[in-house]
Amino acid sequence: MSFDVLCLRPEVDFTRAGVTPPAGLTIAYRRPDDPTLGALIKEVRALVIPAVGGKISGSLFENSKMKLVQVTGAGVDRLDEAAMKKLGIAVANVPGGSNSAVAEYAVGCAIMLLRRLAWSDMEIRDANYVSFRGRMVADNLPALEGLTVGVVGMGTVGFAVAEAFRRFGCEIVYHDPTPRDEAAAKIGAKALSLEDLLKNSDIVSLHVPMLPQTRSMIGARQLNLMKPGAVLIQASRGGIVNEVALAAHLNSGRLGGAAVDVYSVEPPDTDNPLFALEGEAAHRVLFTPHVAGVTRQASATLFREAWANVERVLVKGEAPLNRVY
Repeated sequence: MSFDVLCLRPEVDFTRAGVTPPAGLTIAYRRPDDPTLGALIKEVRALVIPAVGGKISGSLFENSKMKLVQVTGAGVDRLDEAAMKKLGIAVANVPGGSNSAVAEYAVGCAIMLLRRLAWSDMEIRDANYVSFRGRMVADNLPALEGLTVGVVGMGTVGFAVAEAFRRFGCEIVYHDPTPRDEAAAKIGAKALSLEDLLKNSDIVSLHVPMLPQTRSMIGARQLNLMKPGAVLIQASRGGIVNEVALAAHLNSGRLGGAAVDVYSVEPPDTDNPLFALEGEAAHRVLFTPHVAGVTRQASATLFREAWANVERVLVKGEAPLNRVY
């Protein structure tokens, strides 16, 4: 049997989100490690992939019928940009589908860390109710209102995050190499250099793509610029934060906390320095498995728009929307 589309997500991902692929297209659902993958890529006209996963070699697409690679998310760093451009294969994503989910994640994690909610849960389980409650009261822990939030990367996701914090009464500053004056004006956000943003923010939330210039953009020097007690939200791409440096700053007690949703290697290695944190340092970090943008509602939006784009190209013969390259 021949197929029109190869999908590297299980079919159940779509059915549980209530999304039905276009009728009339034959679809092969395969695991990324399926041994028939190479042959299927040569045969199909479209490939549907999640944004998160291992690198996909450009050589797999040589001498193929491929017209479109559709990502069911925003990130396209799994693909070889130069190879796709050389082969003339369109790559499209679904920008903005996870905006609300990531914004909820960032705000939720900031509250959890600033008010030590997960930490207090563990202390109570260890029968330390009285002493830890006394410490929390004595430390005069802050709410979000009036705090300064620094958003690094004011694209569609970054703006949604900034807007969410603004609704809680936060002051917003941002850093982005692209002018964002119009969007920033809507929420009264002020543009700063990265250094000034780090110095002035109580919460720093990262929302930049993985590019050569963003790899390890938050390292020891940058972390040292952050305010004592500040909180870092890492929900962008693994490798943007130097994990060794972050572990050291959490160990020192200088940072108020960090939420880590993405890792330099995924799944993260057991020897990741963040997993070796002990005592209070371990309570200052909140780990999640690359799910900041994953909710039932976000998935439904991403899947619907991804399949609509596949239908647009293969059935209607039109150019894809949101072509990245």
